[in-house]
Amino acid sequence: MLNLSARSQLYIGLALAILMAMTRGSHFDAVNLPSASWAVFFLAGVLLQPRWAFPALFLLASVLDFIAVGWQGVGGYCMSPAYWMLIPAYGSLWLGGRLYSQLHFEHPASLAGLAGSAASSAFVCYLFSGGGYLYLSGRYPDPSLSQLGERIATYYPSHLGNLMLYVGIAAVLYAGLHAAALLRQDARA
Repeated sequence: MLNLSARSQLYIGLALAILMAMTRGSHFDAVNLPSASWAVFFLAGVLLQPRWAFPALFLLASVLDFIAVGWQGVGGYCMSPAYWMLIPAYGSLWLGGRLYSQLHFEHPASLAGLAGSAASSAFVCYLFSGGGYLYLSGRYPDPSLSQLGERIATYYPSHLGNLMLYVGIAAVLYAGLHAAALLRQDARA
């Protein structure tokens, strides 16, 4: 696991929560960024040690969704029994982040592991979320594996692109902060 102070983890957790709130659905009309939810769960797995971070972020995501549907007039098309498949979906991202954090080392070669962990956990996430919606929402009378394959081909690339965008930005920020810390350490020596 990355060796981050409790204070750093607190700031990161708050930043991830704010990022999710700003990009999930249409909660802030002035902000039109792609959803960062998948990246938030993956990065929380990488950067936050407390296990309660996952349920706290899932609770935040759910509250944001229920507010959007209940009070902001956003259509409730996605609200169905399949909604609860988001628990294992987001859990797979969080676990993928946890696994990567065990493999992380301070070298650019570590980026290949980061990309691989993010892509593979995102695929499992989509199987739970997209597959769960297909099979459990009641919106598809005869769901099939071929329909799931079509949905993966249609929707997974954009979800993966959003995830990689935010994970890439986080990697650049992490590298910059790490380099600055090393420079400060060298200046003190």
